[in-house]
Amino acid sequence: MTGILTWYLLGRNTCVAAACIRLPLFNAHQLEVIPSVTMTLGSVLATTAPVSVGPYHYVPTEWICVLFVVLYSISTVLHLGQALKYKLWWMIPTATFAGILEILGWSARLWSSRNPKLLTPYEMQIVGTIIAPTPLVAANFIILGRIITQVGPQYSRLTPKTYTIFFCCFDIVCLIVQAVGGASAAHSANTKTSASMGANIMLGGIAAQLFAIVVYATMAAETLLRLKYNAPFRYVEQPRILEKGQRAVSKNLQLMLCGMAFCTLCIFIRSVYRTVELANGWNGPVISTERYFDWLDGGLVTLAIYTLNFFHPGILVKKDDHTAHTSQQGSDEEASTT
Repeated sequence: MTGILTWYLLGRNTCVAAACIRLPLFNAHQLEVIPSVTMTLGSVLATTAPVSVGPYHYVPTEWICVLFVVLYSISTVLHLGQALKYKLWWMIPTATFAGILEILGWSARLWSSRNPKLLTPYEMQIVGTIIAPTPLVAANFIILGRIITQVGPQYSRLTPKTYTIFFCCFDIVCLIVQAVGGASAAHSANTKTSASMGANIMLGGIAAQLFAIVVYATMAAETLLRLKYNAPFRYVEQPRILEKGQRAVSKNLQLMLCGMAFCTLCIFIRSVYRTVELANGWNGPVISTERYFDWLDGGLVTLAIYTLNFFHPGILVKKDDHTAHTSQQGSDEEASTT
């Protein structure tokens, strides 16, 4: 039977450089020879190598996308329920909204796992996963302002109200910049034009957020150090006076601070990753590797958002602690005068 060549690889050290087999195919009805199909040994082996598919340069793993959609959905429902229970309405546009954005982003990646070449889900996941942690950072800013109110505003460079307004406004600016950059990149992907401008805008937004996190953490550390060594930064009319044996920071506030520190660390590492990712461009090795995104974005943001579920300000930061302490202090002063 002509055209069939069989290779036998004999010997322990035998090496085949290349092989080419031409197999003429016959049509059973017309008995005509169809043009031969060329098959090389190299092409057969190449089928096991990863193939660049769609804008991701890989196909998102379906079960991982499902896992993150479920995890973020659970956390978001918990945050909404906790916000309603403890009447912390600001947790809805912050932590709850962050969860909704993550659900949107990972649902789009789930869509891409079945249709990796579609641009619409790719554009959705760009915007969703980029801006989602920003409202979560704002929640940490507000919580720190409330903690400063309780431990003593005199130890902080900024008043609790100014602290919250300044950092939240800066966070909103970062959110807008990242959203504009994501929309620009998505539009460029849709029109098949260069998306470098959108990437640079997003990179600027993430870098600004990274800077805000560093300043926020530095000022928080300074406040706690001043509290520890009783070194007030400024004068307040009604300073907090510790009673004998009273802790400067209660156990609940210590837990809240530990939770906030871990949450901030997760978001900080994630922001560093996204900065490196976008700096390398849309075709760089970092953005083209799925496991980096799964661990350093999805995994870290999951830890951050669940941290605020378990270390919730409604449980650990009582709204009436400071007022109760002030009223008790006034009662003691009245009793001492009588």
